[in-house]
Amino acid sequence: MSDSNFIDYVKICCRSGKGGAGSSHFRREKFVPFGGPDGGDGGRGGHIILRGTKDVWTLLHLKYRKHVIAEDGQNGSSARKSGAQGKDEILLVPLGTVAKDVETGKIEFEITEEGQEYVLTKGGRGGLGNDHFKTSTNQAPSHAQPGEPGIEEWKILELKVLADVGLVGFPNAGKSTLLSVVSAAKPEIADYPFTTLVPNLGMVRYRGDRSFVMADIPGIIEGASEGKGLGHRFLRHIERNSSLLFMVACDSSDIQKEYNILVNELKKYNPDLLDKRRILAITKSDMLDEIMMEQMKELLPEGIPTIFISSVAQYNIDQLKDMIWMQINAE
Repeated sequence: MSDSNFIDYVKICCRSGKGGAGSSHFRREKFVPFGGPDGGDGGRGGHIILRGTKDVWTLLHLKYRKHVIAEDGQNGSSARKSGAQGKDEILLVPLGTVAKDVETGKIEFEITEEGQEYVLTKGGRGGLGNDHFKTSTNQAPSHAQPGEPGIEEWKILELKVLADVGLVGFPNAGKSTLLSVVSAAKPEIADYPFTTLVPNLGMVRYRGDRSFVMADIPGIIEGASEGKGLGHRFLRHIERNSSLLFMVACDSSDIQKEYNILVNELKKYNPDLLDKRRILAITKSDMLDEIMMEQMKELLPEGIPTIFISSVAQYNIDQLKDMIWMQINAE
């Protein structure tokens, strides 16, 4: 997913269809000059619906579609014939899409499964025909309901990447390198900060025919929860991951401090993120010998499974996969 094609935020104007009017009609046939009311109901206006699909990965196809308009319902007619419903406008979205109201910012629903559908903007109800209003004292009502108007409103669609494990670390911690080694994903890799500008997903093959999805999230910096760096734009992608792999380079001046900064940024953004299972990987460990690793272990954070790895040298990569697999499949 190149950064020109990965779109995870769109703002669209939705206008649902108005309902058709009910018919005010009386039955008139040969030899039945005074038939009763037989006006049919108006058809419902078209909804605007979101449908989840695995066939799309981003919101790119909605980026330039600023207005989504559903069809109006048709009016009712004689002989109690109801008007046709307006055609629903169905928008295909990737799994992990969240719909929000522009005015309040409130989350309305989330699409997480293939084929899952939610009505984003409801169409107007069709009006009732005059057949519904006849009574014992009013045998010939001329009243019929107009259809309800459609709704016009702005909505925000945000994508939160769905993955089994998300890579969390400062820029240049080696996240993209790891993803390129363990999967077929080809993220951009270079020795400067913020090489990764969009989340990258990779399918990691595990022992036998098993596999899991890994997400390379763009690097976090101190203050990201307040919007610094790439800020909120990518922190939300971590919310969907069932497990988090924290990555800190072995040449960091203070591994414990760097890890604490990452945890603190996640906590300030969403405290629920701290409930996720975690692993800490010390990257670029091909620069260390066993004595240095033993000495470094005393300086590592407590209470979190830790492993030394090197993506380039393929050091402990299989052992890391084992740890991840056990975490994401733990009860």
